[in-house]
Amino acid sequence: MDPGPTVSLPQSVDGRLTEELIKANQSPTADEEMSGAVSPQPTSSSGRASFSSVREVDDDIAQAFSSTKVSSYFRDETDTAVVDDSSSRPPSASVDMAETLFVPPVTQPHSKLHGCWFPAVAADNFQGWKQIGVRGKQASRSYGDLQALRMVWSTPSPKKPKDPVEVQRTPGDSPLERLPMEIKNQIIDHLVLDVPPDGLASRNADLMAMLLTSRALHSATLNALYRNITIPHSRIFRKFLAHLSQNPELGTIVRRLDFSHFNPTSLFTTASERATTRNLTHETLLQCLELTPYLREFLAQEYVDEDIDVHVLRKLFFGMDRLQGLDFCACSSAGFKAAFESIVSDDWPHTLPITRLSLHRCINLPSTIYETLLPRLTNLTHLDVAGTRITDTALMSIPHTARITHLNLAKCKLLSSAVVIDFLTNHPAVKNLVYLSVATDFRSYELLDEDDVTRLLPILPSTLRSLSLKGSRMNSSHINLLRPLTKHLEELSMGRRLKTEDINRLFLPDEDMDQVDWVPHTLKYIDLSDYIAGSLNLPALFSNSSLLNRHSAPLEVVEMADDAYTRLSRSPTTTRSGWTATDFGSRAWLVRRPDGARDLGFRDWKMGAAFWGMRKVPVAFANVGGMYGSYMFKRHL
Repeated sequence: MDPGPTVSLPQSVDGRLTEELIKANQSPTADEEMSGAVSPQPTSSSGRASFSSVREVDDDIAQAFSSTKVSSYFRDETDTAVVDDSSSRPPSASVDMAETLFVPPVTQPHSKLHGCWFPAVAADNFQGWKQIGVRGKQASRSYGDLQALRMVWSTPSPKKPKDPVEVQRTPGDSPLERLPMEIKNQIIDHLVLDVPPDGLASRNADLMAMLLTSRALHSATLNALYRNITIPHSRIFRKFLAHLSQNPELGTIVRRLDFSHFNPTSLFTTASERATTRNLTHETLLQCLELTPYLREFLAQEYVDEDIDVHVLRKLFFGMDRLQGLDFCACSSAGFKAAFESIVSDDWPHTLPITRLSLHRCINLPSTIYETLLPRLTNLTHLDVAGTRITDTALMSIPHTARITHLNLAKCKLLSSAVVIDFLTNHPAVKNLVYLSVATDFRSYELLDEDDVTRLLPILPSTLRSLSLKGSRMNSSHINLLRPLTKHLEELSMGRRLKTEDINRLFLPDEDMDQVDWVPHTLKYIDLSDYIAGSLNLPALFSNSSLLNRHSAPLEVVEMADDAYTRLSRSPTTTRSGWTATDFGSRAWLVRRPDGARDLGFRDWKMGAAFWGMRKVPVAFANVGGMYGSYMFKRHL
């Protein structure tokens, strides 16, 4: 991967930039509040619900999400229970804050055991333990506090003399500063916060401190600060653009612009307020793209589609030679559609550098866009066109040089089953699929019938890890075709019309099979949400002798329809079998409680997602949250 040009900032930039970065992340000024440019931030008592509260959390069980009333980006910083003693310690205080006085016993004047230790300052006027201040606090009698006061039955160990080499080391010659830039980047990356900043607290305070350490660490820290930019609201975007305008060198560091967490209502309650401030518009967005020539990933969503006009699209498709990841999740406004239609007639280049493309739920883009765009993606690896108007012609126009690993064709009503199966069977671009979804909502549309499923299953590659047949019509004969796939699949979404005994056969061998030759499955997640209103014998399926039994391991998550989830969540059998009911948004699961350490679910092919059953293909390696988390884990198809 091309690291881009080396950023060399003049001496006058270092100090000024550090001061501006710190100022830019302080609270809004009084002038901003009075002018209405910044609205009051929501609080935990009066805030409105926000999609930004979609969060993955590491819990004892899988599929654990946090979904609070107010976005986690605006939580009250005073609620934290962790207190740093150093912040309340007087400037002159330290671990060696108190001098001590040892009083030996009269009978054994040389004994260190039977004597008494007193604080020297209190030897003549000792008033008790509660009057002794320790690190700015009182009334503490812990061993650690006694040790700080040297009130322990041992003399302090002598201090190690300083290394002469350390004393004579010149500035910029420390072991950390002499590390290669690649290693320093890896170290500093651990200080970068995954959650986007809010407008109240300092952004990446630890990194701001690193900027002041030395010139070598200053350069490495700038790379960490500006490589991946997350924009949760327009005021952050305004500050970011101001920094780039004043210091164009910073724009060469930027590799990702992430608007997946963007929420316009976090600062302004009406569209007129947002239009008046003009923080994020198609003009400022285009200016930002001009200042970031080495951008590789641009992640947008429906809350910014009005700010993506024809000029922005031309810049993204024709003016960014290094752009690899492009995501327009749920962008479906009239202006966005008109802008895309305008560039269809442009003189397109023969090939485009984009390798990962998501038009997930761009429901109103015309078919001509896909027929124009897809033939030019010669190096395509990730394609998400779920819920779009992609046609058979557009699908088959994907170049043979593409190497698609992630393909989402869910709810594409203009595709025919014959062409989809032919594409998956014969097209060289899909020979190494890892993620495949051909899911549909059977209430409105069916892509695959029983014969289609019979033709599809044998041709799926052994590289596949996630397969969704949701909405397809299946029968018992498909279990024999699914069994070989379950030896490498980790996620499987089942179609409808199967019986209880059919599903059980995925996890246990038939009676007439040789038990020795049976190869256990690798499934971690199975989706049975198509089975509603008594279409499946749940008591039999979830009895102690089948799906909930330990023999179904390593199965960890079972997704259920709402009515089935309601019944099973109240059943004592579920709890006795070691399972827990959990839900998030419009989806619900049964989750196995782990006996030991839980598999957190991180896989390379999930690109940062930690949980099972994702319904949107990610185009960047990043923790999932915001609007992307909502479409990936919270919603139905």
